[in-house]
Amino acid sequence: MTGPIHDFEHRLTERARATELLLSSLLTDERQPDEISRPTSLLAAMRHGTLNGGKRLRPFLVQESAAMLGGPPEAAARIAAALECVHCYSLIHDDLPAMDDDDVRRGRPTVHKAFDEASAILAGDSLLTYAFDIIAAPETDLSHRQKNELVLALARASGLGGMAGGQALDLAAETSPPDEAGILTLQAMKTGALLRFACEVGAIIANATADDRARLRRFGEIIGLAFQLADDLLDVKADAETMGKATGKDAARGKGTLVALHGIEWTEARLAALANEAMEILAPYGEQAATLEATALFIADRKS
Repeated sequence: MTGPIHDFEHRLTERARATELLLSSLLTDERQPDEISRPTSLLAAMRHGTLNGGKRLRPFLVQESAAMLGGPPEAAARIAAALECVHCYSLIHDDLPAMDDDDVRRGRPTVHKAFDEASAILAGDSLLTYAFDIIAAPETDLSHRQKNELVLALARASGLGGMAGGQALDLAAETSPPDEAGILTLQAMKTGALLRFACEVGAIIANATADDRARLRRFGEIIGLAFQLADDLLDVKADAETMGKATGKDAARGKGTLVALHGIEWTEARLAALANEAMEILAPYGEQAATLEATALFIADRKS
């Protein structure tokens, strides 16, 4: 079987495999300069929460956005790995009993189940910190200015005003369901911020123009919204075996979603509209944007 869809899926799989190998090489017991020790049990928990498959969509977006603009692939791969460390930290912490209280992630026991809650907290803390280590390290061959911009952008996307803040809003939504504007804010922070970062930083890595950065930032915002809409749709339509995690939890907890507000038909139409908007944003890049265009379609129509 050949064709655009097959080519895209093959590229996504190959990128995911390469990211997994890089993460595995970063998460070894070999100490880095100024590290005193890497505790075996903590390292095992970090590896369990990170080296567990998955599509590696965020690293893929980093690498493909940088590639579209001619950025150095080795540096892009390391920034992609740093972002995946942040993403995996967020999943480990979100799965904790005090948060979403999930027992399964990507078809395997969550870190607090495979180890214990303290190990899960420390594994998440360590992965978040390590992300900034990877960016700043001399092995990441970018200028100091580029590294500063990357650190700032990732901190803003992952912290109080981004992903972590979005998780706080998500927890609050269990007792006080937000209106539509509140849902959009929550989703833009919890899910959208890291996806926006994944696209926008391609321009930083490639040392591209401010216009390129703004265009990729907007593309990231659009696919971030599409990703969450598709996720909420899957929460209603898919089963746990397909997803590799529990489904139907938002409805059970009374959390508001756009699917619950507007229904399945509206959501599917909105996803199609977002995919079209993403294509329009990428139009100036012509054939160079083919992979990112395919990614937008994949996100809008994903099945797991």
